[in-house]
This record gives sequence, structure tokens and C-alpha cells, in this order.
Amino acid sequence: MVFDKFMLSLKSDSPPEKIDKELKALWWDARGDWDKAHRIVQIMNNTTASWVHAYLHRKEGDLNNASFWYTSAGKKMPGVSLEEEWEKIVKTILENDIRIENHFI
Repeated sequence: MVFDKFMLSLKSDSPPEKIDKELKALWWDARGDWDKAHRIVQIMNNTTASWVHAYLHRKEGDLNNASFWYTSAGKKMPGVSLEEEWEKIVKTILENDIRIENHFI
């Protein structure tokens, strides 16, 4: 899936079925359901989920909690807007998915 297609999917009532859970969390966040997004990533244990989790707590305004999750993701708290970070996370996940798909084709 490419970024533009992901953005178009935000007009739907539910996220695309075959996307990573981290992308589903970001999809729900973009649709205004922070709680649903948080419920998805809070039970996951990988660096990408930690990055999404950090972003969500940063968005919430809980910077101490966000800092913990950025550290877990191996990242520093960014100095960019929330919108820019959201887009960067989405594009990074989509780019990694494309590399995986191309590897197995």
C-alpha cells in the first residue's frame, strides 16, 4: 500500500483489512479515536509499536510517558509537528512493508 492509498482509506468506516496493527492504530488516530489507537499498540511489544505508542502519548500531552516509549523505540522525541511525525511513521511502515513484499515476490 502506498501513502496516498492509505490516506484515501481514511474516508472509509474501517481501516483496510490487510495492514499492520501499527498502521491500524495510526488509522484510528487519524480518524479521531485516540483510545482505540492506544489499545492496539499498548499490548504490542516491538520497536515500531513503541514508536506509535510514543507518538500517541506525545499527542496526548503526556511527555514523560512519551519519552519512555521513544526510548523503547530507540528514538528521541522529535522536534516536528504531530502531523509530520504521524506522516513519517506511516511512510516508514509502508516503506518497510514494500521491501518485505518485494523480497518475497
